[in-house]
Amino acid sequence: MNIHRTLPRIYGLLFTQVNAALPSNYSVRLQHNKADVNEHRAKVMARGLPEKKPLPGVKNIILVASGKGGVGKTTTAVNLACAMKVIEPDKEIGLLDADVFGPSVPLMMNISGEPMLNDDNLIEPLLNYGVKCMSMGLLVSGENAVVWRGLMVMQALDRLTRHVAWGPLDCLVVDTPPGTGDTHLSLAQNLPIDGAIVVTTPQSAALQVTKRGVNMFEKLKVPIIGMVENMSHAICHKCGAKNYVFGNETKQTADQMGLEIIESFEVDSNMSECINSGKPAIYALPDSIHAEKYRHLATKVFKYISDKEEQAKATKQ
Repeated sequence: MNIHRTLPRIYGLLFTQVNAALPSNYSVRLQHNKADVNEHRAKVMARGLPEKKPLPGVKNIILVASGKGGVGKTTTAVNLACAMKVIEPDKEIGLLDADVFGPSVPLMMNISGEPMLNDDNLIEPLLNYGVKCMSMGLLVSGENAVVWRGLMVMQALDRLTRHVAWGPLDCLVVDTPPGTGDTHLSLAQNLPIDGAIVVTTPQSAALQVTKRGVNMFEKLKVPIIGMVENMSHAICHKCGAKNYVFGNETKQTADQMGLEIIESFEVDSNMSECINSGKPAIYALPDSIHAEKYRHLATKVFKYISDKEEQAKATKQ
């Protein structure tokens, strides 16, 4: 007996028997025309996306994202959050590490230990450098790998956002994982995101993936504040000349996408030491060009938030 020829016949008989057993107003159809497909899509879309609910006590949410991994996204998020606290000490700033599989914020912010639960059964974020921090790296041992499917990741992300005592916060900086996956979609669909900063390096491969990230945010209707370029060039210690080791295509790509490069950082070996020591450059190297640029980046983010609030007030009036 040839099973490859027999199985289709069995399936055909089964569907015939099912159709015969169903009431007259029901039927199982093996083929659908274009009108059927469009009708089904309309019904699905009519259900709508999840309602965006703000985080209690959190005024603004800024995403730091990158299509490509290894471009310095977490370094940017960490130093941005710390710089915002430095230039506006009275502001309350938070930092969420939304990279469930590869959390790096605990290392860079020099935080460790299991967080505590408060009387409302909410997780109390850890505090360092005046910034409230939360990361999956604080809930899972550093030696253990997180091996989860998408649904479990979304549940973990919900815990890290809605089950944490964030408030009061003037701004929550969210460090997102590389790519354009479930994490970004879940954040954009469930939280009122005020803006996103896209991080890249000058390599063609990184810029190509960055375009995908920008397209994703446009589809999700998340405003893009601008682009941050890391490793833009290296400076010769002898003559001071700029060497574009990884190419020099970022400006052209940004112009094509209609984005502003809001800050550009050169290669600096001291940054690696800051990362490994858990002391952000804004504190470890306060007089460096990197610290100056991070303060400038923080100033631009504050201005973006202020302008957005003014526009919202004008619209209401």
